[in-house]
Amino acid sequence: MAVTIRLQRFGARKSPFYRVVATDSRNKRDGEFLELLGTYDPLKKPAAVQLKTDRIAYWQGVGAQTSDTVASLLRRHARTGA
Repeated sequence: MAVTIRLQRFGARKSPFYRVVATDSRNKRDGEFLELLGTYDPLKKPAAVQLKTDRIAYWQGVGAQTSDTVASLLRRHARTGA
């Protein structure tokens, strides 16, 4: 089973809200997931990002791949020191 850390889209049309989840890469974008790892709200100024960095590190340690967007969120989160 290939685990991916990626975003799940929620919210109404033109007002997106995302969850960062660990899921099997074969699942649909908004399908079932293994663990909720954080949230991302791009509409707030500045964008609100809440991540469980210890759990993300665990999943990456056991071989999970991050999507490009989640990787950029992790870099931005590490840079701000939040």
